[in-house]
Amino acid sequence: MSGVHASTYIAPMQTQPKLAPLVLATMASQALLVALSPMVVAVGKDLGAPVGTVGQARSVAAGVAIIASLAIVGHTDTLGVRRLVGVGSALAVLASAAIAIAPTLAVFLAAHVLVGLAFSCLLSAGFAGVAAFAPERRPWAIGYVTAANALAWIVVNPIVGAVTEWLSWRAAEIVPASVAVAALVATPHAELAPGRSSSAPQLAGLLRERSVRRWLRAEVVAFAAWTSLLTFVGAFFIERLGVSVAAAGWLLAAGAAAHFVAATRSGTLVGLVARRRLIASSALAMAILFVVLLTLSASVLPAAATFCLLGLAAGIRSPAASALGLEQLPRHPGAMMAARTAATQLGYLLGGTTGGVVISHSGYGTLGVVLAIGMAVSAVLILRVGDASPAHVPRPRAPATNSPLAPPSAAKRNSPLHGKSSRPLAAGDRRVVR
Repeated sequence: MSGVHASTYIAPMQTQPKLAPLVLATMASQALLVALSPMVVAVGKDLGAPVGTVGQARSVAAGVAIIASLAIVGHTDTLGVRRLVGVGSALAVLASAAIAIAPTLAVFLAAHVLVGLAFSCLLSAGFAGVAAFAPERRPWAIGYVTAANALAWIVVNPIVGAVTEWLSWRAAEIVPASVAVAALVATPHAELAPGRSSSAPQLAGLLRERSVRRWLRAEVVAFAAWTSLLTFVGAFFIERLGVSVAAAGWLLAAGAAAHFVAATRSGTLVGLVARRRLIASSALAMAILFVVLLTLSASVLPAAATFCLLGLAAGIRSPAASALGLEQLPRHPGAMMAARTAATQLGYLLGGTTGGVVISHSGYGTLGVVLAIGMAVSAVLILRVGDASPAHVPRPRAPATNSPLAPPSAAKRNSPLHGKSSRPLAAGDRRVVR
C-alpha cells in the first residue's frame, strides 16, 4: 500500500437527544388544562351554565386521560415518543379549536374528550423520552420536563386570562393551541427512547411487578394530596386570608415559579442523596408544610412563603419520583410513563373530590391535616420501591451553549477538531483509514 496517503479522523459521536420536544410536549399537555381556570367564569356566562358545571370539563378530561393512558400502556414503547408527540399535538390543536367553537355546554364538555386524549399522549411521551438520555444526564433532563408543568402555569395562565378579558374566552384558546403547534413542529427532533420492544407489558403484566405497584400507589397518593392543594389553595387565600382574586393569582404564580426553579435544579440533589430518601424526605417536608399553610397560617405573608416552600419541595419530589418510575422497567419507559399519566390523573380526581368534601364539612384546617397524612403515607410507600440505580449519580457538566435546554456534553471539548487537541482515540471512536 506504499504511495497511498493515509489520514485519520475521529468520526462524530452520536447526536445528543434533544430536550426541547419533550419540554414542549409536557407544557402543551398542561396548557390544555390550566387554560380553563382563568376563563371558567366567562364560559359560564356565555353558555348560560354555573361555574361548577363548566368546571366539570376538567373531570371529563381527567377521566378520559386515565382510560386512554391505561389503554396504551402496552403500546407506547412500540409507537415511540416521536409518534406520540405528533399525535398528541395534533389532537391538542383540534381540541382547542373544538372548544373555541362550542355553541353549547354539551359540546364544550364533549370537546374535552379530545383534551384527555391529547393529554395522555403528550405527557406520557414527554416523560418517556427522558430514557433516551444517558443515565448521568437523566436527572437534569427529567427536571426540565417536570418544570414544564409549572412553566404552563407561569406563562399560559396569565396570557389566557388577559386575552379572555381583552377579547373573549374563545379567542384565548389560541394560546394552548400555539403551544401545541410548537410541540408539533418540534416532533421530528424527538428521539426514540432506547429499549423499544414489541413485547411491552400490558397493564396486567405491569401490575404483576410488586415494586411497580408500590410506586404507582405512592404516586396516586402524592398527586392526590398535591393537586388537592392546587385546586383549593386559591380559594383558601381569598376566603380565609381575605386577599383579592388578582393577588391570589400572583401568589399561585409565585408557587409555580418556586416549583420551576427547584425542578430544574433537582439533578444536583440526585447526585448527593439516595433517590428514595430524597423523595421521602421532600414528601415529609410537604406534609409538614400542608399543616403550616392550611391549619396554622393566619396572615398572608407567612402563608405565601409557606406556599412557595411547598412549590420548592414538590419541585424536588416530582422529578425524582418520575426518574424512579423509569427505573422500574428500564426497557419499557413508555409503558411506565403511560401508567404514571394515569396515576397523576387518578390522583387529581381523588384529591379534588376529597378536598371538596373535607372543606365542606370541616374547613381548610382539617384539609391540611388530611393532606399531610396522605403525603406522609406516600413517603412510606416510596421507601418500599425497588431502586436498581446507584445511590450517587455523577453530576452532569454545565450545558455547552447558553440555552438552558442544551444537554451537557463533553463531545465538542474532546474533539480533536476543536483547538489543537492531541487526545488519543477513545474506545467509542472509529478510526477510518483511506
